[in-house]
Amino acid sequence: MYTRLLPSPAQSVFLFGPRGTGKSTWIRARFPNAVTYDLLDTGEVLRLNKDPQVLYSELATLPAGSWVVIDEVQKAPQLLNEVHRLIESNRLRFVLSGSSARKIRRGRDVNLLAGRAITTSLFPLVSAELDFKLELERVLPFGALPVAVTGDNPQEYLRTYAETYLIQEVQAEALTRNLGAFARFLEIAARQNAQVTNLTGIARDAGINRQTVQNHFEILTDTLLGYWLPAWKLKSSTKQVRQSKFYFFDCGVARALTGRLPYPPVTEELGPLLETFILNELRACLSYTGKHYPLYFWRNYDGTEVDVLCETATGFVTLEIKAATRWDKRFNRGLHRVRDALGKGKTTCYGIYLGERPALRDDIHIMPVLDFLKGLWGGEILQ
Repeated sequence: MYTRLLPSPAQSVFLFGPRGTGKSTWIRARFPNAVTYDLLDTGEVLRLNKDPQVLYSELATLPAGSWVVIDEVQKAPQLLNEVHRLIESNRLRFVLSGSSARKIRRGRDVNLLAGRAITTSLFPLVSAELDFKLELERVLPFGALPVAVTGDNPQEYLRTYAETYLIQEVQAEALTRNLGAFARFLEIAARQNAQVTNLTGIARDAGINRQTVQNHFEILTDTLLGYWLPAWKLKSSTKQVRQSKFYFFDCGVARALTGRLPYPPVTEELGPLLETFILNELRACLSYTGKHYPLYFWRNYDGTEVDVLCETATGFVTLEIKAATRWDKRFNRGLHRVRDALGKGKTTCYGIYLGERPALRDDIHIMPVLDFLKGLWGGEILQ
């Protein structure tokens, strides 16, 4: 058991996170005495969807302040009307967990509880939860889902995980009719993980139209398999890449979707894998600490780029991430360009790499991966 850094809520909460991140385990540990409805139970889903008011009648006698868990709430979104009533009239508190937000966010007449429930996320295991005792040789190819970290056969687990998502999240929820085309799209999207996304190129390679590709990316974001990293627009320049990058939520899952799990990562894979790992650590840290700063990347059309840019309460933070054991001076070019544009006194620059020694070069903090992660979770990077 790892101690998860997600704080316990004081009020009702929507808890989202991909399957396998440990939501049910976290809920059992934090709310051991809560009344629980498990909507992975088909019979339970049918019973409650048939008559949602049953939920109110079964919970109306609980004392005010009691906690109730509804696991995989997206399978019965009409229950949210009854949840709303119970929060208002009986002052009950709910943990509403789900591995897909599509039916809740996009469904018609779905009650989003009008601010009566906060929204939070559970991520794969992060370095601080592992007490920074992580092996990058394992985390980069196999990711940080709990079973992938602790299991004896992460390769088989991830292969099954990828297939399960196709079947359970896409086919079972009827998110797309052509599962074969979606599977082709998934592999191509995973191979372009951490790159500027070319929807037209993906459509051509997958043999589907551009609008279908756009819809498929919406499925990935709604089922929490990935997210967009938008481009930052510097006011002083006009010729900049504006397309977003797409990242999968876990580097092991991304590799599983490409079919590369049986092979050691090649040089071309390591850069995107390390970017994905660091970016997911950043997202988890911002979420768990409640800072919620948006993250961006920046790239000029001449190829100059910065992997991550974040505006914090104390100024800008920029990151360049390299899967190299030696830091080359040319890696600083994008950091210098952005720092000059934003202001030297307002921008802190970091270079993250696979080497062993920290350094300070041209006011850029060069840090080994673990040093950076300790600084991140220690509150020193994103203040």
